[in-house]
Amino acid sequence: MAKFDPRNRKVKILATIGPASRDPDMLRRLFRAGADAFRFNMSHGDHAFHAENFKAVRALEKQFNRPIAILCDLQGPKLRVGTFADQRAVIPHGSRFVLDRDETPGDATRVCLPHPELFDLMEPGQRLLINDGKIRLRVLEAHPDRIVCKAEVGGVISDRKGVNVPDAEIPIPALTEKDKRDLTFAVDQGADWIGLSFVQRPEDLIEARRLMGDRCALCAKIEKPQAVQRLDEIIEHSDGIMVARGDLGVELNPEDVPPLQKKIVNATRLKGKPVIVATQMLESMIESPAPTRAEVSDVANAVYDGVDAVMLSAETAAGEWPEESVIMMNAIASRIEQDEDYKLRVRLLDTPPDPTVADALSHSCMTIADTVQLSVIAVFTWSGGSARRVTRERPAVPVMVLTPSVAVARRVSLLWGAHAVATKDIGSFEEMIGKGKRMALRHGFGGKGCRLVVMAGVPFGVSGATNLLHVVTMEGDELQKHEG
Repeated sequence: MAKFDPRNRKVKILATIGPASRDPDMLRRLFRAGADAFRFNMSHGDHAFHAENFKAVRALEKQFNRPIAILCDLQGPKLRVGTFADQRAVIPHGSRFVLDRDETPGDATRVCLPHPELFDLMEPGQRLLINDGKIRLRVLEAHPDRIVCKAEVGGVISDRKGVNVPDAEIPIPALTEKDKRDLTFAVDQGADWIGLSFVQRPEDLIEARRLMGDRCALCAKIEKPQAVQRLDEIIEHSDGIMVARGDLGVELNPEDVPPLQKKIVNATRLKGKPVIVATQMLESMIESPAPTRAEVSDVANAVYDGVDAVMLSAETAAGEWPEESVIMMNAIASRIEQDEDYKLRVRLLDTPPDPTVADALSHSCMTIADTVQLSVIAVFTWSGGSARRVTRERPAVPVMVLTPSVAVARRVSLLWGAHAVATKDIGSFEEMIGKGKRMALRHGFGGKGCRLVVMAGVPFGVSGATNLLHVVTMEGDELQKHEG
């Protein structure tokens, strides 16, 4: 079994697996470089491709004896134009362009829009954005069989380019038939998180939850302006949030995205749920071995904001420098967390505890860590709820999450500051203290004479019964004792 040294940072790195990184040796190098979890993009590759990736990550998990979260990101209902007679056309700036229901290949004046639900939805003045916003159309007339637009920004358009509709809620579900097949596959394979794309309303999450049950956690991707309008409800119905800045940046003005990112991060943190910032974080490293200074600042700002994870997309999935991208992300995050102002800035958001015993104890963990010298906070949990409460406080020391459930260990491994350990359950107070000491020593959190806080619930083995907090001192011989 390979040796694993605990990360010296609290924010997690989520790396996307693709052709550039799916080789087992490259996965191992990415993990050693700092990747804490892996994302499977279900928009690309068939089930056989992803099944092999599942096997590779689980083999890596066994090799390093570390729980590793897998997030399967569903494609979602992507709207696209039809085809063109010459596979492409050029729409002049300021010209008229028509989207209609005629399947005849298009030209510079028109093209088919194979989404009948849009024709009753569009109104004059609304926008249609094509090819990630490179072409911007303004609706002049809307009819049951055609939408007449003005090309405010023209350009080259080609077959089946994506369409964004920022000014209306599209009456289609977030789960397509492909998504449902992919969801079933991912759950059966043992995915830990499901990323739901193009969420517009809480009902989208309710439908996904109905299909997947409680077999994995549900992450809502915020990439539609309509989702922002119902953000609190969406957070309530999800287990975590991803700020998907790709499509969000297409449908909003660029200057609106940074404050919105902070709003989403803060709202999610207040609920004690993990929040991931994704898309274009180190985009230039797809082709270059070094990022731009602006990209470094982008990652740094997300770390300062206290996000749970930062994500690499094409950088590790299809780029020329996947390992270097993870190394750079790790270096940026580690350096920011060493900043003497980091502890203050990451707590600029006030996260007052709810009026519950569990929340009061979680808040106390942070206070104790600020007051006396601790090496780690050890949290015993069945469901992961206590771990979410403690990490929400952003304590100054790592949080070692001890759980008898491998599934829970994998899920909580995405939490800020969490070092998840799947271990045998406990049955008594003495066993709890002994195991807390042994696990802290075994996983490199201090040595003889160091103190730790242990948080659990009595009676043991009952979810939601957190009611106990204990400060103990580690002894040097604890590591040699038999694991009960």
